[in-house]
Amino acid sequence: MRVMAIDYGDARTGIAVSDMLGLLAGETFVIAQWDPVALADTIAAEAKARDVGTLVLGLPRNMDGTEGPRAEKSRAMKALLEERGMTVVLWDERRTTVDAHRILRENGKREKKHKATVDAVAAALILEGYLGSLR
Repeated sequence: MRVMAIDYGDARTGIAVSDMLGLLAGETFVIAQWDPVALADTIAAEAKARDVGTLVLGLPRNMDGTEGPRAEKSRAMKALLEERGMTVVLWDERRTTVDAHRILRENGKREKKHKATVDAVAAALILEGYLGSLR
């Protein structure tokens, strides 16, 4: 079964989906939705359509490991997704957005024009970290 990683944001949420073997990050896309309930419905539908077994939801932590308001929002999204029958794992997403910006910059992409791409790349980094931990 596939694994889906989620980089949850206020306006856009990055999504990355593994291959069927759960070894590699494959498809990435962004869901533009600000309403948490509607977003949870959309994520659940996308996961079911792609035969996803596990959702890996980024958990924003401060560099010292503490959690702030963004982490609370991720925990609330986890609850919404679980209400829809999804299995959800929280994953420390520290530095994924920073690393996504760096990757895009190194590849000649102008970040201001590619905000959605940053979210998708951040989701792919979350997915890669999670998949790597399974080996």
